[in-house]
Amino acid sequence: MDLQKKNFGAPDEIRPMADESRVEILRIGDGVVGKATFEPGWRWSAHVKPKAGTDSCQSAHLAYILSGRQKVVMDDGSELEFGPGDVVAIPPGHDGFVVGDEPCVFLDFAGMEHYAE
Repeated sequence: MDLQKKNFGAPDEIRPMADESRVEILRIGDGVVGKATFEPGWRWSAHVKPKAGTDSCQSAHLAYILSGRQKVVMDDGSELEFGPGDVVAIPPGHDGFVVGDEPCVFLDFAGMEHYAE
C-alpha cells in the first residue's frame, strides 16, 4: 500500500438514490470509505431494497455518525437508534431509516464497497 490522501470533495464514485439521498465512495489503500447522506424519509427497505434484491440489508457497517439520526431494526427485532458522535457496528440482516427532519450523514469504513449499486 502506498501513502495516499483523498477527499470527499472529489469522490471516486457517487451512487444517487431516488429521494436525493446518496453514497459517495472513496477507494483508498486497501479499503473503501463511504460517506452516506440519507435525507429525511429515507428507508433502506424503500430506497435500496429494490437494487439489493434482498429482504434486508446484508452489508455489515462500521460507521461514525456526523449528523442527523437513524434507527436500525435487525431481522430478529432488536433495535438501535444513533446520532452525532456515535460509532456503530451493524451486522448484516437489518433495515434502517432516518429519524427526524435532518439528513443523517455518516462515514462507513466497512460496508460500502457494493452498497446501493
